[in-house]
Amino acid sequence: MAPSKVLSGARVVLPTGVVDGGRVIVDGTRIAGSTAEDTPATDLSGHWLVPGFVDLHNHGGGGASFTSGTVEEVLRGVHTHRLHGTTTVVASTVTGDMDGLAQRAGLLSELAEQGDIAGIHFEGPFISPCRKGAHSEELLRDPDPAEVRKLIDAARGRARMVTLATELPGGLDSVRLLAEHGVIAAIGHTDATYEQTVEAIDAGATVATHLFNAMPPLGHRTPGPITALLEDERITVELINDGTHLHPAALQLAFHHAGADRVAFITDAMDAAGFGDGRYLLGPLEVEVSEGVARLVEGGSIAGSTLTLDRAFQRAVTIDRLPVEDVVAALSANPAKLLGAYDRVGSLEPGKDADLVVLDSEFALKGVMRKGDWVVDPQLG
Repeated sequence: MAPSKVLSGARVVLPTGVVDGGRVIVDGTRIAGSTAEDTPATDLSGHWLVPGFVDLHNHGGGGASFTSGTVEEVLRGVHTHRLHGTTTVVASTVTGDMDGLAQRAGLLSELAEQGDIAGIHFEGPFISPCRKGAHSEELLRDPDPAEVRKLIDAARGRARMVTLATELPGGLDSVRLLAEHGVIAAIGHTDATYEQTVEAIDAGATVATHLFNAMPPLGHRTPGPITALLEDERITVELINDGTHLHPAALQLAFHHAGADRVAFITDAMDAAGFGDGRYLLGPLEVEVSEGVARLVEGGSIAGSTLTLDRAFQRAVTIDRLPVEDVVAALSANPAKLLGAYDRVGSLEPGKDADLVVLDSEFALKGVMRKGDWVVDPQLG
């Protein structure tokens, strides 16, 4: 059990707003309402204190893949993202054969049961060949509800999200199946029309997988999925804020139309996140990472990102000029609510896990705490 701690003097971002010179009390693994007067205090004056980040969509990091790595490699990837403030991470797969995905789900579900990850996100194989991005086309398939159910069952209650091209045969029935089982149906890698997207939302879809990317562009006569996803209050839109996947104006458009309570920043990270340039595999496809941008060796499509959520935070505030409270919602509260985990994570409130991030005045990461223990100790520099 971690000892009690008092973190004082920071600008603390709470659900009710920013508190200057705030005080957060940590008792063991949780945030507490009070503590003994002699509990040692850490002075965080001049810093920001925000909830730990929650990443809904992440394929790996630290040179390790959630899609193909061993248990030890997956844990290394998880730890890499913790060093950058992500205290809750959902492990995402990529398109593969069904037996391989089911086997991968079994391994990841064990890590979810241990609390190392927050569950599993299946991105593919039920996506459109027209918008496949960095997915192997020969392994794509229509979203047959029976096969979707196979993956859910293989995840042993730890499936959190499945990305689908809902316009494909079986798409709407698969959305209904996922909704019935409490699994998020996400619309992505799709060639759907506006009308088809509305149908999928009505069937139970609640997330847009990396909005704007891997879907038809917005048109004035063919508004496509982007318009439907932005205008419907039932949808949370994922955004990759790395300066490569989205123009800043597209980011502003999403925040303006969806509102801060319907945006979730994600990394869509692959192995190179927190590791470096070089050659990698994403599923069966070879990826070249150069100057932090990941692209398929064959064809040049963007292949995930090397983003970490601390960089997404800093960019959102300093370059995109978004309010700090809105960025905290997009990085913590909103994804936690989607996962059904807001009673435990996503805000700095008594009774919740002591997951938090310390940022300096320029929004650079200085400290990370997970369940009461420092992963990155701000006092050690």
